[in-house]
Amino acid sequence: MVNQPPAIITERLRLRPLELSDASDIQRLAGDRDVASTTRSIPHPYPEGYAERWIGDSQAESEIGGLVIFAVTINENGPKNGEFAGIVELLIDGGPPSQQALISYWIGKPYWNLGYATEAAKAIVTYGFVALGLEQIRGRHFVRNPASGKVLQKIGMSHEGTLEQHTNKWGVLEDVELFTMSKSDLAESQ
Repeated sequence: MVNQPPAIITERLRLRPLELSDASDIQRLAGDRDVASTTRSIPHPYPEGYAERWIGDSQAESEIGGLVIFAVTINENGPKNGEFAGIVELLIDGGPPSQQALISYWIGKPYWNLGYATEAAKAIVTYGFVALGLEQIRGRHFVRNPASGKVLQKIGMSHEGTLEQHTNKWGVLEDVELFTMSKSDLAESQ
């Protein structure tokens, strides 16, 4: 891929470019109703073949610079080393050149409450500001998913407000919390 980002190594994770071979892990983890219910776009039930199409679409968007996406994998000694745990991405506003992006992420249920979402989000935000030259990164989450809000707060984002009945998820209008972070906030959060 032309714009394939380098792998990012954190204390416990390896964020690497998404691969077609990740499809079965995506199908299994994103297919969990509890995971799918916390995101705006993951369907449930998760259709056969959907992961392969989604990876292809994501790779195509990455090639034109509109998306920076990483597979979140475990990088620790032990039996889980190398396991696929989720996705973290920056959706670049309008594609390049742009100074703004939206962060999104999901972590498979077996990896919840271990701090992996925060670690991955912090790494991609730093990458966005330092390597991509972004000036602002936004985040959002369903009000009923406060764990995602804690991730955004822990990485230094500021709460900007609430949009009531903003997103239709499975026939229910969901309230959404909005967060933002500027490049100057990055130094303060580290």
